[in-house]
Amino acid sequence: MIAACDEWRGTKPQPEDNQTTEEEAAVLITASELLEYLFCPRFIYFMNCLGIEQHQEKRYKVIRGRAVHKDRERINPDYLRKRIGCTKKETEVYLSSPTVHMKGIVDEVLTLEDGSMAPLDYKFAIYEGKVYATYRYQAVFYGLLIHMNYEKEVHKGYICYTRSKNQLVETPITEKDFGELQEMIAEIVAITQTGFYPRATKQTARCIDCCYRRVCV
Repeated sequence: MIAACDEWRGTKPQPEDNQTTEEEAAVLITASELLEYLFCPRFIYFMNCLGIEQHQEKRYKVIRGRAVHKDRERINPDYLRKRIGCTKKETEVYLSSPTVHMKGIVDEVLTLEDGSMAPLDYKFAIYEGKVYATYRYQAVFYGLLIHMNYEKEVHKGYICYTRSKNQLVETPITEKDFGELQEMIAEIVAITQTGFYPRATKQTARCIDCCYRRVCV
């Protein structure tokens, strides 16, 4: 599995302030930028090309992040990991790969009993019976970073919904998912580097409360 990605391997995890010159020179896309792109590709243009920030959204993310941190402190981590056959875990791991223009901090990097690895992400959210595309592709994003940095197979990711009594949900990660992710990352990089004005989302209901609606034409 994941043979198509084997040639794209980044450096081993290092502190963020000790990265290579190659990384400093590359456009490195974060999982947050991927989520903005999934909401509407034009968010990337307004943020990365025009420098128009989402101030209200940034404040909300800070508040939500603090809530997740408090919830994580109340979780029995050993219980969660035993349920999924975890033999080793690393927390708050910074990973990057200049080759595919990706970087991010993974909540937890897990090593499983079969030798494969998986990301675990905590969400301040209620589980509603399905994993939404944004959460799924975020798991794929971190899964690819883990695969490239550790050179291990990644077949799945885990999401802990802290507002549903810390319900742990498994989401599969396939080679096809990695391919789709790389296509999206390539477009985000192209928008950022060239200033290309992309198509808007087809879900026009999102435009009603969009913070960029007055400048989006």
